[in-house]
Amino acid sequence: MNKIYQKKHELWLSITFASFAISDEEIKSRLYDFAQIAFRHMKWIGTDTLTNGDDYNYDRDMTLYKKENVFEILEALVSEVESIQSVYGSSVLADRIKTDDTYLLEYLTQILRRESNNKPVTAFNMKREWLDKNLERDQIDALTLFLFEESYKEYELILVYAYMQARTENVIQYNVFSDLIDESHFHLKSFGDMMAKLGILALPRELHEMTYVVKDLKQFVTDGIAEEEAAKVMCKELSEAIKDEELSKFFDFINYQESYHIELMRKLL
Repeated sequence: MNKIYQKKHELWLSITFASFAISDEEIKSRLYDFAQIAFRHMKWIGTDTLTNGDDYNYDRDMTLYKKENVFEILEALVSEVESIQSVYGSSVLADRIKTDDTYLLEYLTQILRRESNNKPVTAFNMKREWLDKNLERDQIDALTLFLFEESYKEYELILVYAYMQARTENVIQYNVFSDLIDESHFHLKSFGDMMAKLGILALPRELHEMTYVVKDLKQFVTDGIAEEEAAKVMCKELSEAIKDEELSKFFDFINYQESYHIELMRKLL
């Protein structure tokens, strides 16, 4: 079962980061919707795996589609979706997943039929320029560091909370994990879109098992609250460092969200 989970984990990342890389708002939005469906598939596959007395992990073996135009990204995505079909097997869940994937392929085919959709992709050009913002080099440097650190953190939190949620029978814990996962999805999307604008989009590094197999919940929460406090400081510093009102207000907004994350985490104690 871990092979199925791993392939779906990889596909979730591929769709998610394709949505970040593509600038067309309609395509970006639809791809992100499909990415969220793929994440639900991960959740259901994980639940089935545990119910059957097996286990899964977050191993992965993939590279990001660092392509120069929309069609190259989508063609690679089509190939990945097609290749995963053989691992699903036969079950009610497998039928649901295959149906979702079939419609994803249909949507991708529709986009690929229109040559006008084949726009250049600048998400990987490493230019570190935000074309509609007048940011100094030191501001770009601070933003770059923040985005790399925080995009990994949000990816990590999504997976850690999902791993713990799948294994708890406590309703309060389950609901808190659900809220925190949703919040981290939003943050990862926000930071991923920013990385793409700067031309520095990259996959977060892989998680080690020691990161997500939590043996001491109290210590995990205590450490997590400390990390959230540190993130608040980073957001405040970045808000002050960036001389752009729109971006500064965004990071203030993220800062306030981190405050509530701390309150949510305290419910786990």
